Amino acid sequence: MAKVTFLPIQTTIESGEGEPLIKTAMRAGVHINASCGGAGVCNKCKVILEEGRLTGERLPDGGWKACASFPEGDVVVRIPVESQMDRKALEKREPARASWMRRHSEGVFYKIDPVVKKLEISLPEPTLQDSVSDLERLQRELAQGKLQGMSLEVDSQVLGELPHALRDRSWSVVVSLMDSAVKGVQRLIRVEAAGTSTAHQAVAIDIGTTTVSAQLIELSSGEAIKEVSDYNPQVSYGEDVISRMEFARRGDGAALLQEKIISCLNGLLSELLGDGMESLGFISIAANTVMTHFLLGLDTRFLRASPYVPVASHFPPIRAVDLGLSVPGHVRVFCAPCVASYVGGDIVAGVVGVGVHRHPDLTLFIDIGTNGEIVLGNQDWMACAACSAGPAFEGGGIRHGMRATTGAIEVVDIHPETYEPMALTIGGRKAKGICGSGIISLLANLFTTGALDQQGKFRRDLSTPRIREGRDGWEYVVVEAGATATGEDIVFTEADVENLVRAKGAMFAGYLTLLESVGMGLEDIERVILAGNFGSYLNLEQAITIGLLPDIPRDRFFFAGNSSLIGARAAACSTEVMNTMDQVAAMMTHFDLSENPRFMEHYVSSLFLPHTDASLFPSVKSANN
Repeated sequence: MAKVTFLPIQTTIESGEGEPLIKTAMRAGVHINASCGGAGVCNKCKVILEEGRLTGERLPDGGWKACASFPEGDVVVRIPVESQMDRKALEKREPARASWMRRHSEGVFYKIDPVVKKLEISLPEPTLQDSVSDLERLQRELAQGKLQGMSLEVDSQVLGELPHALRDRSWSVVVSLMDSAVKGVQRLIRVEAAGTSTAHQAVAIDIGTTTVSAQLIELSSGEAIKEVSDYNPQVSYGEDVISRMEFARRGDGAALLQEKIISCLNGLLSELLGDGMESLGFISIAANTVMTHFLLGLDTRFLRASPYVPVASHFPPIRAVDLGLSVPGHVRVFCAPCVASYVGGDIVAGVVGVGVHRHPDLTLFIDIGTNGEIVLGNQDWMACAACSAGPAFEGGGIRHGMRATTGAIEVVDIHPETYEPMALTIGGRKAKGICGSGIISLLANLFTTGALDQQGKFRRDLSTPRIREGRDGWEYVVVEAGATATGEDIVFTEADVENLVRAKGAMFAGYLTLLESVGMGLEDIERVILAGNFGSYLNLEQAITIGLLPDIPRDRFFFAGNSSLIGARAAACSTEVMNTMDQVAAMMTHFDLSENPRFMEHYVSSLFLPHTDASLFPSVKSANN
C-alpha cells in the first residue's frame, strides 16, 4: 500500500487500494475544503504535490483535485492555507454589538432547578435489629425525607458504588437524583460519600453544522464558568447536511460521522473539565435534526428523501458512555426536541432561549446558514419553515469562499469612484479567501457603487482593472496575488454572485411565503431576531441592500448571537425550561416550502438585487437614486 503524508501537519497514513486522496485524508482526520462532500463538482479540494507521483485530475490554477487524484507509490502532499482551520478564530470573534441576552433580557427567566439534583443525607447505621440492605436503608431514608410521597427508580450501576460510599463517611452520602419522565418519580443515578465532591456542574453544547460550542455551567448559580469552541470535524465530509447525509449512505459513512462528532465532544469536555470530570452531572445538547441523528447514530436515509421523516423528534435521556463519551457512567445526555426534518432542536432551543414564547410581539426569528430556518409567531402561536440556502453564506460554492477563520476577508469597502477595495481579514493576516460576512459586504458594495447591475452582472464599461474577464467569466479582483497568503489573486466572479443571490433569494422567499401562509405581510413584523454566530457579524444595512433581510425600521432588528447555546444552557439550569422546549416544539406549525408553489414564485422574484419589486425595498431604492 502507498503511504500518503499530509503537510504541514505531518500526518502519514496508508492509502486504500483505488482510494482517492480525499478519502485517505478523511480517514486520517485531515481537513481539505470540499463543499460538495467529494462529489467532484466544487473544485475546492486542492492539494499540492511535494514528492512522489499522482494520477488523476489537475486543477486549472495549479495543484491536484483530491477527490479525483490517486497516489502512485508513496507521496507527500501539502494542504493549502485556505483549507487549514485555525481554532483561534473562534476564541472569540466577539462582535461589537452586544448579544440579545445582555441587551434585552429581563434577567434570567427561570429558577435554578436542574433535571439532576444533588442531595446530602445521613443514614442510621445498621444493627442486628435493623439489618436491611444498604439500598433499602437508603430508599427508606429518602422516602421519609425529601422524596416523601414519591417513587424512586434506581440505576444498576449505583449498586456497585453504594456500600463503599455509605461507609466512607460514617453513613453520610450525597445522592444524585434525576427527574423521571413520569410525574412523581425520581431516579437514583449516583451515590457519593459526603464531602468528597461539592461541585455540581453540567455542560451545555450547541452542535452546529460548522462549529461546536460548549459551556461549563455551575448549577448552584446557573453561571457559565468556561466556554470553548471548535470546528465540527464533519465538515471534511461535506459543507452542508445534504452532502453529509449522502456520505452517510456509503459504507461505514454514518459510523464515521458519529465517531468524528463524539471525538470532538470528548475534546471539548476534556478542555472544560480537565481532572474535574467527576463533578459533571449531565449534558444538555441543542442541534439540528440531522446533527442530532448523527450524534445518536440514527439512520438519516429517510430524512433525505420525501416525505422527510426523522427517526424521532423527541429523545429520551441517553447514557453518555453508551455514545462513546469519556465521562462518568451516571452522566446522561439530554437532546433538545426537533420539530421537523430541517427545523431542529437548535431552533427550538434558540426560540426558548431568547423568549419568543414569552412575548406578544409578532417576531420573525431567523437563523441564516446552509439550511436557513425561520420561525414566525409570539407567545400564542408559532409557524416555522426551513429553506435550503446552500453553503454560500459559509463560503461554499464561492470560488475563493472559506469559513470564518484567520485570514478570511470579513469586511470590504469599495471606493465609489475608483472601485478600489479596502479589505479587512480576521486576525489581520494576509488574505486566504472570503468568509460569509465578507461576501455579503463585498456584494453590497459592488451593487451600491454601480459595479454590479440589478441582475448581478459586472459593468463592462468601467475604467478599472479590478473588473476583468477571467478564467470563469467576468470577475472583480479583491486582493492581488502579491498580497495574499495563497499566492494567487482572490477574485469574486459572476458565478459567485449568482450563487449568493440564490441563497439570499431562498431566505427572503421563505419570509414572504411563511407570512402569506398565516395571512400576514412584512409590515406586520414587530421584531426580527437574527440568531446564530453568522447573524451576529452581518452588517444590517448591507444585508438589506442585497435583499437578504426585509427593509423595515432598523430598530426592530435584534442580534441574539448563539441562541441555540443560550437555550441549551437554560435547559441545563432548569427542568421547567426543558419542559417548555417540548411545549414550544409542539406549538410550532411546520410549513413545507418545497410543496408551496408561492415559494417558487417568490424565489424567482428574489433573484435580483435587491428584488424585482422595488417597493419592497424603499430605502435601497432611495439610496440608489
